[in-house]
Amino acid sequence: MSSASKGDRKASLDAASWLFNVVTSVAIILVNKALMATYGFSFATTLTGMHFATTTLLTVILKSLGYIQTSHLPKSDIIKFVLFANCSIVGMNVSLMWNSVGFYQIAKLTMIPVSCLLEVVLDNVRYSRDTKLSIILVLAGVAVCTVTDVSVNAKGFIAAVIAVCSTALQQYYVHYLQRKYSIGSFNLLGHTAPAQAASLLLVGPFMDYWLTNKRVDAYDYGLTSVLFIILSCTIAVGTNLSQFICIGRFTAVSFQVLGHMKTILVLFMGFIFFGKEGLNLHVVLGMTIAIAGMVWYGNASSKPGGKERRSFSIPTTKTQDYAALPVSSESVEKESLLATP
Repeated sequence: MSSASKGDRKASLDAASWLFNVVTSVAIILVNKALMATYGFSFATTLTGMHFATTTLLTVILKSLGYIQTSHLPKSDIIKFVLFANCSIVGMNVSLMWNSVGFYQIAKLTMIPVSCLLEVVLDNVRYSRDTKLSIILVLAGVAVCTVTDVSVNAKGFIAAVIAVCSTALQQYYVHYLQRKYSIGSFNLLGHTAPAQAASLLLVGPFMDYWLTNKRVDAYDYGLTSVLFIILSCTIAVGTNLSQFICIGRFTAVSFQVLGHMKTILVLFMGFIFFGKEGLNLHVVLGMTIAIAGMVWYGNASSKPGGKERRSFSIPTTKTQDYAALPVSSESVEKESLLATP
């Protein structure tokens, strides 16, 4: 196959990966928003545990059918990954409870600088001036769209720091583990999802009771709400898989930067489906700035020297070509949690 054909194929797969992630992420946010706002199912941590339980079930079925090959991942790496991922989920929920929405959004925006720092320190990555400026433009645009009131307290600040650092570490670790062990997205999910499902289903009900003062076992489960829970769990499989695919094919920083397109789409879809309150000139301006920054980032980071790793390599346990792999944990999205203010 010629280099041009390989390049076209890679570009097509990259675009398909991003589209898969955007569609599933926006869909699950809208479904969760309806589930929480309309049907009062405000148990976000328990619901995330259900998501991973569904993902685990699918990986077991696919493995039994031979679609997922057996692979090895050390228990120590699984434990570290699950610790980062669960701290991210719980930290985000607690941060939202203890902080204003404006500070919560600012904390989420700091994930990009933290992810950049991890890549610079751990992977020896260097960014060009245009790449750095494009990231700043994206952050500015999303801030204009989403940041309103800003107030902070000591315990809220600590929760936000834990949430941001654990999320950045979890997303970095997705890319690191896939490169180091030459495993695909479903393989990695097959190793991590069972542990996440078990831990979140165990801790989730207590965490949700602390956050909402409601018991998940006392919820009035009706046919429609159960169908929405099933739909949420089904979409979550795609969300989890697509996150692993995107971070595996790209990096945590690119996932964060271009992932803010989901924030813009969620705002836009929210205006369409849930009313136009809040749609004003500064929101539209923010969306425009953020999209321009994303386009600039995609162009700048793809140029020679735009973003490069210098003299760094991770020893792999196989000789398999990582770039040829068909490469959530899932972060609890702010919009789905805000469905029950």
